[in-house]
Amino acid sequence: MIILGSNLKDSPVMSLQTGGEVARTLEPLINPEDLSVKAYLVQGHLLEPHATHILRIADSRELSDLGFIIDSIDDIAQLDEIIKLKELAELNFHLIGMPVTDEKRHNLGKVIDFTLDTSGFVVQQLTVRRPLLKSFNDTELLIHRSQIIEINNKSIVVHSEATIPEQELHEVAGSYINPFRKPAHTAPESTQVFQR
Repeated sequence: MIILGSNLKDSPVMSLQTGGEVARTLEPLINPEDLSVKAYLVQGHLLEPHATHILRIADSRELSDLGFIIDSIDDIAQLDEIIKLKELAELNFHLIGMPVTDEKRHNLGKVIDFTLDTSGFVVQQLTVRRPLLKSFNDTELLIHRSQIIEINNKSIVVHSEATIPEQELHEVAGSYINPFRKPAHTAPESTQVFQR
């Protein structure tokens, strides 16, 4: 299933042992090397108040309409206990808000959301808000992960002439085609930059 990353913020973490909510998600811990979500920072009144807690994706039984399902509250760990995830957190990589440029260093905008494939918790597409001066025709761009050339400390660099696979656009839960928008005259597919 492909869903918006923003839909998983403040998502309940439900325990089978207690039959209720034990925490809520905060931010995802995303590995910038492959754009995979490794864990979520979580908080809850049953957790130790002065520690940073995480729910590893590997420790979640499933993601359902109720939220993340875990066996028990013991599946929620403290960040300091898992060295690899602590190192990932120390990178301080936040996908939301990252500037996006093309290989010619033209500013395309900033990431405001992303789509996530929940079968492997890998980011599939970035939703990028265009700069004000470039947003008259399209206020947002959808950029597929295959278009990404590089992720560095300052920005995400993408191919300027790549196209988005049609199937990915239509798999996003809640996506729709606006019947009132007239189709824009676009260049042939081989030269088209980004399409919504």
